[in-house]
Amino acid sequence: MTTAPADLDRSRSGFPGLPGELRLDSPDTGDGASLWRIARDSKVLDLNSPYSYLLWCRDFAGTSAVARDMSGQPVGFVSAYRRPEAPGTLFVWQVAVDEALRGQGVAGALLDGLTAREARRPGGLRGLETTIEPGNTASERLFAAYADRHGATLTREVLFAPGHFPEGDGHAAEVLHRIALPAR
Repeated sequence: MTTAPADLDRSRSGFPGLPGELRLDSPDTGDGASLWRIARDSKVLDLNSPYSYLLWCRDFAGTSAVARDMSGQPVGFVSAYRRPEAPGTLFVWQVAVDEALRGQGVAGALLDGLTAREARRPGGLRGLETTIEPGNTASERLFAAYADRHGATLTREVLFAPGHFPEGDGHAAEVLHRIALPAR
């Protein structure tokens, strides 16, 4: 399901932390290659195939968000989906921002804009989940700051231990960060 353009407030005033003339939008398939490059250039995300980013932009555009520069090019994104077993929970798969804009509030504005949109949908939004490898302090700070801004409770537990991954992968544990939003 794709999202109508009006579902995200595209004005800077709607997201005070958004720098410059960036606007928030929903991704489309034309953004897939750019999102793949932003993920690759992050050097911390597990990089999926370019094909998976194209599919994500087609099949999960309604629960994801992209930040665009003045020319309309993606400079950051959040890919997410509603968990089928817990539809009030938004699982945030990846968050990435172009290197030139890191540390300027783009990731936080993307999360705030996306979750504001999701909260307006039928059934609302009760919480967020994401997994973060130990040592990814930027992501840990991003989600802790989100919980603080929204008066939410943040808990952590290991979701996938290294042994869950294929032999020889060398993948670290994935720690589940669960944010329970206050009732509104």
